[in-house]
Amino acid sequence: MVRKVFYSFHYDADNWRASKVRNIGAIEGNQPATDNDWESVKRGGDPAIQRWIDGQLSGRSCAIVLIGAGTAGRKWIKYEIEKAWNEKKGLLGIHIHKITDRYEKTSSKGVNPFAEYNINNVPLTSIVQTYDPIGVDSKAVYNYIAANLSTWIDTAIATRGRY
Repeated sequence: MVRKVFYSFHYDADNWRASKVRNIGAIEGNQPATDNDWESVKRGGDPAIQRWIDGQLSGRSCAIVLIGAGTAGRKWIKYEIEKAWNEKKGLLGIHIHKITDRYEKTSSKGVNPFAEYNINNVPLTSIVQTYDPIGVDSKAVYNYIAANLSTWIDTAIATRGRY
């Protein structure tokens, strides 16, 4: 079954890595913002960014946080996590530090962005699954994500249904 998902990621640092994951094709995701589109959205300030995020999340069944070195704690990542949770969407995280960027470089592993949340005194990290894909190189990591993404999404949606 094709799932409609929203990808949350630190645009400036991880758009290249995120693009690779978004192009896997295992699911139907939101349309990526091009550099020019994203700059236009940002020029509109916080209200425009919030409207854009809200529009992108609308009609999605799951939000996937692509976790790079600087993802955790970012204002809009936090907004996307909170909005997805409050709208009862599936939620999961995937570490993408082993996927190469446009310069064929990897990055350091980022902190789990779900670690700062608690739901009824239960750490969100014990509810939301975060995956650190295995592989000896970027291609192997990509293949691991591609092989498992649909299952991860279905699991996240089912898990969210219990809370």
